[in-house]
Amino acid sequence: MSGATLGIFAAIVALTLGITAWAARRTRTATDFYTAGQTLSAAQNGFALAGDWCSAAAFLGFSGLTALYGMDGALYALGPLVAFCTVLFLVAEPVRNLGRYTLGDVINFRMRRKPALLATAVCTIVVNLAYLVPQMAGGGVLLRLLLGLDYRVSVGIMGIAMILYVTFGGQLATSWVQIVKAVLMLASAAVMLTLIAVRLGFNLGGLFSANENTYGSAYLLPDNYLKNPFDQVSLALGYACGLAGLPHVMTRFYTVPDATTARKSVVWVMFLAGSFFMATTVFGLAASRFLGHDAITAADRGGNLAVPLLAQFVGGGPGTAGGDLMLGFVSAVAVATILAVVAGLTLSTAGAISHDIYVNLIHGGQVAPQAQLRVARVASASIALLAVLLGIVAQGANVAVLVILAICIAASANFPTLVLALFWRGFNTGGVVGGMGVGLVASVGLALIGPAVMGKEALWPLVNPTVVAMPLGFLGAYFGSKLARTIRPQPDHFDEIQFRAQTGYRG
Repeated sequence: MSGATLGIFAAIVALTLGITAWAARRTRTATDFYTAGQTLSAAQNGFALAGDWCSAAAFLGFSGLTALYGMDGALYALGPLVAFCTVLFLVAEPVRNLGRYTLGDVINFRMRRKPALLATAVCTIVVNLAYLVPQMAGGGVLLRLLLGLDYRVSVGIMGIAMILYVTFGGQLATSWVQIVKAVLMLASAAVMLTLIAVRLGFNLGGLFSANENTYGSAYLLPDNYLKNPFDQVSLALGYACGLAGLPHVMTRFYTVPDATTARKSVVWVMFLAGSFFMATTVFGLAASRFLGHDAITAADRGGNLAVPLLAQFVGGGPGTAGGDLMLGFVSAVAVATILAVVAGLTLSTAGAISHDIYVNLIHGGQVAPQAQLRVARVASASIALLAVLLGIVAQGANVAVLVILAICIAASANFPTLVLALFWRGFNTGGVVGGMGVGLVASVGLALIGPAVMGKEALWPLVNPTVVAMPLGFLGAYFGSKLARTIRPQPDHFDEIQFRAQTGYRG
């Protein structure tokens, strides 16, 4: 690695650590730690949301899938545009009005029962860990490429950075790291698109014909990766509903002062993230055209290094000053991308452990703010260590596929519970436990016996089981509510929920 490459990487890391040091001096209370004092504007939160959502899956995995499998990979990149419509029109404002720090606050306010809060906290932890694993895997392969380190050492460095960002800087540091990272990410995408266009004589359409000539017309058609039509439906369904069930994304709405700002921030992220996701399709096609499948899989069998290798190529090639400069810039931005996302995930998971379980479930909300802050920081460090172990196990898997499995769990367990808690009067604690329990078991169980984990030996045909697991989650919630109502009457807070969800009034 050249000195220029190392210098760019070191500069970006130093910038994020500087942000953490600045934020640490301003993080004194639990509200500061979890929500950055609710001081972000719509634009700032929109950029931070883009930083949260444009993860290693988008920057590395989506491009790698498109490079290796053509248009099936592009489906992964375009789905998020639909997902934010669900968030904008259905849940952003009610979640902001009903909660305080975590997604569990929404369920706890409606049910006021410990089993409901426990089920929500458990699902939050599982979803966040499932989302953390591919981020750690992506960071590991990037640092191995940049620094020449062993994969396990690279993942360990990612874990140390997580502990620094979250434990000391909290949500304020995490938010600003995400904002800076989003700006850098969009800038790197614009530079790469320009260099690719120059290589092609400003005829991006030539990518399609060139790949068709090399790999055949089937490359530009469906069924290269998602061979089962139900997998394509399941992917779309998981995207459309799963984002609204991702705790680390939903808790971003607590960092703004009111629900109107939360809704505006979604509009910002739709334009920012949508533009970047469409660019990843171009990156994948360009990597396939300029590098070839053999070179991409030789660097990483999951295709996760397609974008860094493409950046090196369009910059001038390996061994050139321009090539090394582009490789360092894009790889450093990708590492910053991953660090920002894992910081958000770690913070969300720490909130579920410290705020939902320790404060509300165990101590009934009677914990001094400073004590809660200490527990949150210890939880953050513990989660980072666990993420390192899981990231080592995930070596070699395509990070986009792993992220989609996390979104499947969110769509199957969290989304039914959240929607029914907001809009169904008959929903109760039994429904929370039934919906989350059935959705969680179905999504995780079917994923474990599916092609994403077992490959050709799979016992279940679908890579993404959302099309089956999410309806099962809704059925579990429905029958759980009916059963609980026959056993024990449930308190009716629905009118209060509706009033507060629409107005934000907390008097």
